[in-house]
Amino acid sequence: MEAKQYVEQIQQYLEEKDPNQPEFLQAVEEFLPTIVPFLEEHPEYIKHNILGIITEPERMIQFRVPWQDDQGNWRVNRGYRVQFNSAIGPYKGGLRFHPSVNLSILKFLGFEQIFKNSLTGLPIGGGKGGSDFDPKEKSDAEIMRFCQSFMTELSKHIGPNLDVPAGDIGVGGREIGYLFGQYKRLREYDAGVLTGKPLGFNGSLGRTEATGYGAVYFVKHLLEDRNDSFEDKTVLVSGSGNVAIYAIEKVHELGGKAITCSDSNGYVYDKDGIDLDLLKDIKEVRRARLTEYVKERSNAEYYEGSVWDFEQAADIALPCATQNEIDEAKAERLAANGVKVVAEGANMPSTMGAVKVYHGKGVLYGPGKAANAGGVAVSALEMSQNSQRLAWTKEEVDQKLDEIMKNIYETCRDTAEKYAEKDNYAAGANIAGFAKVADAMIAQGLV
Repeated sequence: MEAKQYVEQIQQYLEEKDPNQPEFLQAVEEFLPTIVPFLEEHPEYIKHNILGIITEPERMIQFRVPWQDDQGNWRVNRGYRVQFNSAIGPYKGGLRFHPSVNLSILKFLGFEQIFKNSLTGLPIGGGKGGSDFDPKEKSDAEIMRFCQSFMTELSKHIGPNLDVPAGDIGVGGREIGYLFGQYKRLREYDAGVLTGKPLGFNGSLGRTEATGYGAVYFVKHLLEDRNDSFEDKTVLVSGSGNVAIYAIEKVHELGGKAITCSDSNGYVYDKDGIDLDLLKDIKEVRRARLTEYVKERSNAEYYEGSVWDFEQAADIALPCATQNEIDEAKAERLAANGVKVVAEGANMPSTMGAVKVYHGKGVLYGPGKAANAGGVAVSALEMSQNSQRLAWTKEEVDQKLDEIMKNIYETCRDTAEKYAEKDNYAAGANIAGFAKVADAMIAQGLV
């Protein structure tokens, strides 16, 4: 069977089998066509039906999570863990607590995680999990009770050599602490069962910053390849969580100026550059909305809506909020405003239409599975430290992160040139990530 026909057959099969999973189908649809040139040179993957197998999770776990609010009312949410692929290591991927969480979103995230983790060069497989629980406006006691109930069930399905969850949207150090405490009560103390832990019990220095730093390092190496740098570059950033905050921090360290950030209601534009200390205080200490920023920063402006609707000249865009935040029209606006590089700090923040615009307009595009792999890379470094009962300095972790992101960039660049076209980093990331996992699956008897 020809490679293109095989890919189309797999895509049609998944659309018929999972018609109500749009996010998962979008992730697959973006991935499959890019690896056709690779399959044409390696028909053995078609013979083994690797795509049919790799697009089906090894295991999907769904469970109820009953918990009690502060008024004594019993409430219930759904919990999930999608263990997608363990060919190159234990399942690794975050837990997301957000009302939008469903099986489609977690399958999309888990599928992307397979190849993201493969690109890091570290021995970790792909998985994802979470719950439709909303931590916003919940007390610490309510979040603790929810996390304890969630982990009571999840603990049966994870372990340091089986599945190592981490944080994601809605799951930070506080939630990881509560989850770890419950795991310890139920099983035993094992530092390597969760990553993103607070430093007081075997967390890693640099983990909080890793995803944001990593996205900026990816762009740094892309620019260096062109004898360029962040110096005097204007950068648009979406989001105001860990990824966005620390992307802004690293942009400023490297001489650029990030002028925007956003939350679910609107965005801030600060022509003088985002005041990082103020942003951290509002989001990490007060846990407040971004409207507080303009109350204390007179030159800043706040607008409702998407930051990607903002008419402002810029050089680089770092979408760090959520999936599908940039559509075709927004991508056209970015290109018209002079943006030359888009690197995704979030997972799949650009629609397929947006990606087509990037390629058509000559905008260099770093897909999430490559550009935001820094978070899971440092999670794997945390696992290594836990195994060795060691703690590395922040400088050591940051240096390793920079090296990993350099390797990811160069792998995407070189693979794209070999199998697709120059500067098509999305194809390079997909092919390189896929090849390593597929070879391991075949060697292990397609497990």
